Amino acid sequence: MSDIDDIKDRIDAVELIGETVKLRRSGKNYSGFCPFHPNTRTPAFVVFPESGTWRCFGACNEGGDVFKFLMKKEGWEFPEALRYLAGRAGVQLRPQSAQEGEAEEAHSRLRELLETAVTFYRHHLRNSDSGTQVLQYLHTRGLNDTALETFEVGYAPPSSGMTREFLTSRGYAEEELAQAGMTSEREGGGNRDRFRNRIMFPIRDAKGRMAGFGARVVDPNDVPKFLNSPQTPIFDKGKLLYGLDKARKAIRREEHAVIVEGYLDVIALHQAQNENAVSPMGTALSEHQLRLLRRYARRMVLALDADAAGNQATLRGLTIARAALDRQSDPVFDARGLVRYEGRLDADIRVLTLPPGTDPDEVVTQDASAWTALVSGARPIVSYVVDVLLSGQDVEDPKVKADVARQVMPLIEDVTDAVEREAYRQALARRLRVDERALAGWSPRPPRRARGARSALPTAAEGETIVGARGREVVAMERFCLGLLLQDPELLYRVDRELQSLGLERLSAQDFTGTESQVIFQAVRSALAQDEDEPTNHWRAALQSPWAEVAEAARSESSELVTNVKQGAGRPRLDDEIAARFLQLRKRNLDFSLSRLRFQLEAVQAGSEGEGGETLGIGDLTRQVGGLASQKARLERALAKRQGTLRQSLLESGW
Repeated sequence: MSDIDDIKDRIDAVELIGETVKLRRSGKNYSGFCPFHPNTRTPAFVVFPESGTWRCFGACNEGGDVFKFLMKKEGWEFPEALRYLAGRAGVQLRPQSAQEGEAEEAHSRLRELLETAVTFYRHHLRNSDSGTQVLQYLHTRGLNDTALETFEVGYAPPSSGMTREFLTSRGYAEEELAQAGMTSEREGGGNRDRFRNRIMFPIRDAKGRMAGFGARVVDPNDVPKFLNSPQTPIFDKGKLLYGLDKARKAIRREEHAVIVEGYLDVIALHQAQNENAVSPMGTALSEHQLRLLRRYARRMVLALDADAAGNQATLRGLTIARAALDRQSDPVFDARGLVRYEGRLDADIRVLTLPPGTDPDEVVTQDASAWTALVSGARPIVSYVVDVLLSGQDVEDPKVKADVARQVMPLIEDVTDAVEREAYRQALARRLRVDERALAGWSPRPPRRARGARSALPTAAEGETIVGARGREVVAMERFCLGLLLQDPELLYRVDRELQSLGLERLSAQDFTGTESQVIFQAVRSALAQDEDEPTNHWRAALQSPWAEVAEAARSESSELVTNVKQGAGRPRLDDEIAARFLQLRKRNLDFSLSRLRFQLEAVQAGSEGEGGETLGIGDLTRQVGGLASQKARLERALAKRQGTLRQSLLESGW
């Protein structure tokens, strides 16, 4: 048994979650009000003691195990939740290797150095003549002392060696200063301060640990205007978001994050109680940064400058990314990349356009309600692009219609959700004043099947389960399927196609129970989304301990089983049976979701007898039950045509 499984066996989900959520017993389960969204009418949050899982049937529709609950509640990453629950359960985790311990110690030393530099810069902002002038400038930008102290804003003196001398006097070596990105080499030899005569913004990771600095010029003649710490063992600007350590709770509370461009914008918005704002520090938004935000909320609003991102020339290629602030390039955005991120992350990314000539800090300082209205009116990426491309154009000109369609249809086809894709296509047809059928040619059509041909989907038998120490069912087929994907990530393409041929959504992390399985699946999905590395190498590099150990074990076990079965069943039949496992996996999850929804429906009906206030809730739940039942019926019809040759091998191998 792995450490993760041991922890799950020892942790009582009802006890843990009950410390945050007031739960009442309902049959053999427990229900209460979801802590992740406002809800005071229907107790739509359910804890299932037998499986050690929870699910909200209300607005957020979230669910998972005890790890997922803590990660969502506290804003932790998996290792933090693992350490906490291990301590609570009395499970001794695998100790760090000597190499890992040395790296952690070195990183801790660099963070201490940077914390010392923060104190130095803050002192000079308020206790030097040049710093006082900078402080006055920040006040003219509408920032008060409380906000500046909260974000620990400082000032780097103009001397080329003052910071270096201060840090070395505190016991830090020249080599450590260079590793932390605080010094750079002189052309004639030796080192000098990297940051001179600049406003200093400490950059912290989501846990609040120091990682580096962002710096803005004081003298407008200096270049570059913005300068970040260089790449270091603890600073990677593509994996950090300025202000996230202070914004994460507000992002979860408001259920959306706002992404702005500048450090001052973030501080001004937080000062005005819009504490869900962060900044990517001048880099193009990366999938890693969006994944950070996705841990706290599904919706993300990107605030774009009207002059830089609102002109048609910027959007022509639809694949343009903002260059680093160090290069002082105009801010643009990658429309197509963001649409693809939406699908991979199951996110809702929207765009707002600022009034011409203004920055977010100016808008919120002049009228806080105007900023709220801008965020509320943010548009989906596709809608935003259509508006920009049609702005000032003669929509009656056939060539304009064709040009806009050529640019927008690839965006629409990248949208993952079929209903959303169709809605965008219909909206574009209306905007261009053309028959929707004129745009249908852009849609990829599945190949026609010969009349009377058998379904291409494989046959399958009911998968088996095993029972854990606390009576919780563990779906053995889930681990098998995960192992198959780890062996051959491109198998996921085939699985997606077969699910979609049944009118079902493609495979997602929600098809797997347990936080570790979901994280591993996302690593496989991400490995396929990139083209810089071989997929198997990519997921191995992306996964950290203990996920890496779990992944390698699942891969090894499924590989051995497949080898044994291939010798008896033959490769073609094996391929069909492997694909069938994923259909069975989806059916199992549908069964589980149906049982939960029916439980919730019965609870709502019992609680609303004689009342009219919950009619809408009952109707919504009934429709959800009907929709899932329809999906299940389609799967059962597909599975009924098949007879599994893999079942006996699975049973004999302990699956």
